[in-house]
Amino acid sequence: NWLENNIDWGLSRERYWGTPLPVWICDDCGHQHCVGSIAELKELGTDVPDDIELHRPYVDDVVLACQKCNGTMHRVQDVIDCWFDSGCAHTAQWHYPFENKELFEQAYPADFISEAIDQTRGWFYSLLATGTLLYNKPAYKNCLCLELVMGPDGQKMSKSRGNTVDPWTILEEQGADALRWYMFTASPPWAQRTFKPEGIDEALKKFMGTLQNVYSFFVMYANLEIAGEVSQPRAPWQDAPPISERAIVDRWILSRLRTLINKVREDMENYHLTNAPRAIEAFVDDLSNWYVRRSRDRFWGAEAGQAGQDKQAAYATLYEVLVTVAKLAAPFIPFLADELYRNLVGSLNLDAPLSVHLTEYPIADASLIDAELENDMAFTREVISMGHAARNRSGIKTRQPLAEITLGGLSDAEKETINRLAAFVHDELNVKQIVFTEELDAFAQVTLKPNFKVLGPKYGKGVQVIAKALATTDAIQLKVELEANGSLQVEAAGETYTLESSEIDVRTQNREGFFVEVDARKFVALSTELTHELSLEGMARELVNKIQNMRKDADFNVSDRIKLSLNTSSALVTEAFETHRDYILTETLTTEVVESSGENAFSLDQKLNGEPATISVEQV
Repeated sequence: NWLENNIDWGLSRERYWGTPLPVWICDDCGHQHCVGSIAELKELGTDVPDDIELHRPYVDDVVLACQKCNGTMHRVQDVIDCWFDSGCAHTAQWHYPFENKELFEQAYPADFISEAIDQTRGWFYSLLATGTLLYNKPAYKNCLCLELVMGPDGQKMSKSRGNTVDPWTILEEQGADALRWYMFTASPPWAQRTFKPEGIDEALKKFMGTLQNVYSFFVMYANLEIAGEVSQPRAPWQDAPPISERAIVDRWILSRLRTLINKVREDMENYHLTNAPRAIEAFVDDLSNWYVRRSRDRFWGAEAGQAGQDKQAAYATLYEVLVTVAKLAAPFIPFLADELYRNLVGSLNLDAPLSVHLTEYPIADASLIDAELENDMAFTREVISMGHAARNRSGIKTRQPLAEITLGGLSDAEKETINRLAAFVHDELNVKQIVFTEELDAFAQVTLKPNFKVLGPKYGKGVQVIAKALATTDAIQLKVELEANGSLQVEAAGETYTLESSEIDVRTQNREGFFVEVDARKFVALSTELTHELSLEGMARELVNKIQNMRKDADFNVSDRIKLSLNTSSALVTEAFETHRDYILTETLTTEVVESSGENAFSLDQKLNGEPATISVEQV
């Protein structure tokens, strides 16, 4: 009942420093007068300087003539409560009503104010009171009230408790951007939070580290392309095809980028200060773990500097995304965003603003938003995620190709989506064929049993009746109902039982040769049978992986060509190498296969899917 119990505001303060109370009192008759302007002070005062300083002690020397008795008036010794100063900011900042009438009318009321919860009786109230008094309406449209930040122990920070955090240590070791990002994304600013320095490390790794890795990937390959130009160096995306002619993954990320712009703008305009940076973080994760990973091979051609249309499209797409993300993130991580922007734009466009903070905030081109493609890609990635889960449980590496994956429980529209984006399923899950079915029984057996510990006390002997009903009803249908609704109804012995998900034990048993992952109505079944041909291909991919890791361990540049030596007693490794020779040499930039390694070669004894081999790599 704060407003109801509010009392009169004691405006004056017995202080020296502060805004002097502009009230003069007659020494003779006690008449009081409040001066409203410098002009009025000069009119009523004697020998008032043109450049009068309106603070003590200068203003105290001004003497007025009393309008009642013509006596002498002196200013009272008090100053004004400092909260009155801040509370009049809406008017005083424009020197209104003496000037700037149009500016004041445009700016009042303010879009928002922000302060901590302990200032509700100061800043918040003083603005509200003065605005209502002068203009009969609030001084601000929105109020962002910041909650207290607690120490690592969950208690209010206090030197006496010893739970304060030295901000300079954070700024020097982890940086201002990481601190800002953590404070923005950990929780809404109006929610009380416990400050945990390790949360800043998470911000550094999860978001800023990911963004910098994508930037470094782009710069590394772009510089290789530029260095490969024999004539005037030029950006490797200068002649990129229009967006409509680019690969589907380019069109997807550029659509996601425009959707992100709209999302961030909407959140910022509605003061959802946590949602906006979290959306940027989710996008950067998609950018790194989907777009760049799916496009990595497109950034590298047979010869540096000779980029094809698809490669130029990849460069142009990633360049635009990085520059735009720098602009979007600039209010949150001003230093890193400016560094990325200057490095990406400054050397290529001398007419561009010198800093990201001098650019216009991005506005989305609605014509480039393809909501259907975004939804299709999201659904396809869900299916792929289920496939990865099945692979992980099977223990078979993704590098090992498999014959097929079976998808079930999909609508006709979802099947069409998978068919359109089948290349992603094939590549991500390394499967040769995609098959659709509606029969989960062929791949797994689903059983539902009561959770006796929970249902026993609740239904007593009735639990046996429930168990029988669950055993004799279509288990798959019950599972779908349970996952869709969070509960299901079972008819047993003339009664209807409503069972929650915590009261039922659902088990899915794979049939031999398959690993199944089920999510509500849809499922994926991964065939794990390996033919000789699949084993050879898997061995070839394993060999490429080992060679690439050796290149990295030997500190070779990504563009270095190598000589390769492979010695093995395994017939499977030898056959795999000969069968997939061209693939192996191309992927590892091998220009020559030699019988024995040179003295400068980097050699390791390896295990290729359990088969022994000695591999040597040497720069050409």
